[in-house]
Amino acid sequence: MREAAIAFRDERYFRVGGEVAALWAPLSGDYRTADGWVRLHGNFDHHRDAALRALGLPLDADEAAVAEACAGRTALDVEEAVTEAGGCAAAMRSRAEWKAHPQSAAVADTQLVVIGRMDDHGSRAAPGLPGTDTGLGADTEPGADVAPAGVGGGPLGGVRVLDLTRVIAGPVASRALAAYGADVLRVGAAHLPEVPGLVVSTALGKRSCEIDLRTREGVAAFRELVAGADVLIQAYRPGALVALGLGPDDLAAIRPGIVCVDISAYGTRGPWAGRRGFDSLVQMATGIAHEGGDGDRPVPLPAQVLDHATGWLAALGALAGLQRRRSEGGSWHVELSLARVAQWLDGLGRVDGRNVAEPDASDLLETMHTPQGRLTYVRAPGVIGDLRPRWTSPPPGRGEHPPAWW
Repeated sequence: MREAAIAFRDERYFRVGGEVAALWAPLSGDYRTADGWVRLHGNFDHHRDAALRALGLPLDADEAAVAEACAGRTALDVEEAVTEAGGCAAAMRSRAEWKAHPQSAAVADTQLVVIGRMDDHGSRAAPGLPGTDTGLGADTEPGADVAPAGVGGGPLGGVRVLDLTRVIAGPVASRALAAYGADVLRVGAAHLPEVPGLVVSTALGKRSCEIDLRTREGVAAFRELVAGADVLIQAYRPGALVALGLGPDDLAAIRPGIVCVDISAYGTRGPWAGRRGFDSLVQMATGIAHEGGDGDRPVPLPAQVLDHATGWLAALGALAGLQRRRSEGGSWHVELSLARVAQWLDGLGRVDGRNVAEPDASDLLETMHTPQGRLTYVRAPGVIGDLRPRWTSPPPGRGEHPPAWW
């Protein structure tokens, strides 16, 4: 339990050359409104600029100006205005207010980890793990000889994972798979903004390439990668890759047998389907931050719990898809959302943790000398039998590798 708790806060222990990486941009935060609170997420410049435009402020406005603009409007007004402008915001809602929201009902109508065989025209089956076979890599077919665990550097040796994610949940999922031996290739692009500290801390054990999917050449290069992949994890807004002709069905046509794992903020159904969101915003919208502050002010959980939990569940979903491909054949589609994970956590009950001391993480920290400097990081948590997961390579530089498998 201690390892899990510390792993869920690993970005707080991460150091580069002994220095803490910056995780929040200056304008990201909670702002009091005329009737409550709203949270703005401005870690990406285009989201920050969208929020400032929605508030009628110049792009060089400071935090005081943002606070003044929010104070004169309702929380829902700010939320909707920023969202309409292409930004990211969430009004603080109580648990009861969220339960009454139509998006809450849409989220409740889905499984925690949705998994279905794409060969069946998108049908969905109840989530679960169908056995413990190994040999889940690219050349594995139903009925083929099973490779012994550990071939290729771990039980997932030979499994190829494309990682199209940037912020915590998706990177945690692919990082977990890398710790068990999967070949993980992160696909970014030069024009896409990133939070450097989060990228480095979640990139252990991976390689990194850049592909511009806005170009014909980029799409062609990406399709070649997909043809050799076993798993693709993506956290773009629902519909974004579909619009590029790279939705789950398209990917299954390129690579029959692929497992597509989609992560979203609020799910793919309901009035908020496709809405931008991050852990801190979903905690505001679903009543978590309201409960933490007894309704007076937003107090989130002491970790990015929705991100980390979703990441580990996404890794589980990827393995479930690989297991089902092994036993049944076919291509598989896995879906998760931060909001559905929030609902699951809400149903687990409560403990009073307000006076719990910070856990001692010293025995769980490891160091690595890298081109970026000396890294201090939380080791991969858990143990399965005699196997302890580990990362065997340092975080790569952005776009350090070619868009090719190795």
